Amino acid sequence: MQKVRCEWGLHGVEALRERSAVLVIVDVLSFSTAVDVAVHRHAKIYPFPYGDEDAARDEAVRVGARLAASRRAGGQLSLSPASLLKLNPGERLVLPSPNGSRLSLAGGHATVLAGCLRNASAVAAKARALADGHDIAVIPAGERWPDGSLRPAVEDLIGAGAVIEALGLAMSAEAQVACEAFRCARPHLRALIGDCMSGRELSDRGHELDVEIALELDVSHCAPVLKNGAYEDAA
Repeated sequence: MQKVRCEWGLHGVEALRERSAVLVIVDVLSFSTAVDVAVHRHAKIYPFPYGDEDAARDEAVRVGARLAASRRAGGQLSLSPASLLKLNPGERLVLPSPNGSRLSLAGGHATVLAGCLRNASAVAAKARALADGHDIAVIPAGERWPDGSLRPAVEDLIGAGAVIEALGLAMSAEAQVACEAFRCARPHLRALIGDCMSGRELSDRGHELDVEIALELDVSHCAPVLKNGAYEDAA
């Protein structure tokens, strides 16, 4: 029987990529939301691990893309979803991120999609079609503590649950818990995600609009799929 499974972070990807036809990476604040905003504007996003600016610059040259700036730079294309509202159709952007990009590139032979609250139903529909009866894994990315260990992030648990509910498949115990978390949180998304650690961090840095964009539920019909190293719309 086809089943949806759910595990956290990079170890979750590594545990499920060989047994799943499709992996859905959920990094609500902000990688997956940024990818959805960009793909909605018919741009291509090249995920890249965060931390090596020279390698990222070389990658941008190799694929003929612009390199996203740090969010702190202000006014430039970055991991901020609000900044990507300026993208033009057909643009290519290398987007380093510490979590979502890293997980996106670890999917092995599975088809990788980027899911968030904005596109939960569209991604679920495309995941079902691509899985062709095989298992689907939904991966809440989480954040990382200063020592590099995983910090489970409530916004990613809720976002994963939104995708899982929309899939409408048999669920592992972990997927069931994520789904119930979303159902419980749905009437209170603004309060819960606005007040979670990641939401407060972004708002305190002046990125309230990024949180607002991430909170929009099922407003996008895009299903960003990773093809030849770039996310593009598969819907």
